[in-house]
Amino acid sequence: MWFNDQQYNKLVWKNESRNDTLKQILLNDMRISLRLLYSLKKDKQIFVNKKFYKMHEIVNIGDIIEVNLPDEANEYDAEDMDIKLLYEDADLMVIEKEPFIVVHPTKGHQRNTLANGLIKLFKDKSINSKIRFVNRLDRDTSGILIVAKNSYCHSILTKNDAMHEMEKKYYAVVSGHLDKASGVIDLPIDKSEDGIRRIVSDKGQRAVTRYKVIDKLKYATLLEISLETGRTHQIRVHFSHIGHPLLGDELYGGDMSLLNRQALHCFELGFYSPRKSEITYIKSELPHDMRELVEKLSLAY
Repeated sequence: MWFNDQQYNKLVWKNESRNDTLKQILLNDMRISLRLLYSLKKDKQIFVNKKFYKMHEIVNIGDIIEVNLPDEANEYDAEDMDIKLLYEDADLMVIEKEPFIVVHPTKGHQRNTLANGLIKLFKDKSINSKIRFVNRLDRDTSGILIVAKNSYCHSILTKNDAMHEMEKKYYAVVSGHLDKASGVIDLPIDKSEDGIRRIVSDKGQRAVTRYKVIDKLKYATLLEISLETGRTHQIRVHFSHIGHPLLGDELYGGDMSLLNRQALHCFELGFYSPRKSEITYIKSELPHDMRELVEKLSLAY
């Protein structure tokens, strides 16, 4: 059982289930990854009742396990940035990403990224940890992002994401009107020859997209979309393939006359924070540019 007063760099657990080896409780009850476990073991950062324990030693019911997570240096520069914080606990932050912002520095884009702004935010909150994004959004896509405060949280939530335990919902405005009020697109996605675009191909990985119509607009449709898989550009590729590209999506044939970025916004995430027993749902409103687009096309319809 987790103690209520938790810190980002310390895990405190009361063993209430059974007498077992320290290793088994760390792996199975506290869900510490093998990679992190070996690092903590090497640095002697795991204690039972304030004493250093070896992995094979028995932890009894009622014993208190403490794990100290190491401080980490960031390799990027901190920058002042207006970051909207939607939720925070000991292990993570949930933020709202604006469109046109690169998430993480690259060789050609070292500054003015979301990671640079988060490094400053971490420093202001005395969090000495690397920036680890749990989910990703394209530069021109807006919406909800989860940022782990420690490697423990990141390993758990990225595993959940891969196992489809993380719930993601998006709003998208696509061109034209779909034949059905709801549906499923189950088409495999692969890289194109140029390595930038993605295409529907039998050689690709399975990709499943669910959608339902929220509103019919003039020459367009507002959709709510959920993903069963998380392939690169999945939503954009699927709707372009069936003849309904996202408005503003130049890469996949979308109409650029009404919006200068793809009309795609991640508006809801559901996830289990590592030290909480219940699922947490975070929502984000439709951003200003997409809201204006929908209002304009609604009035014209």
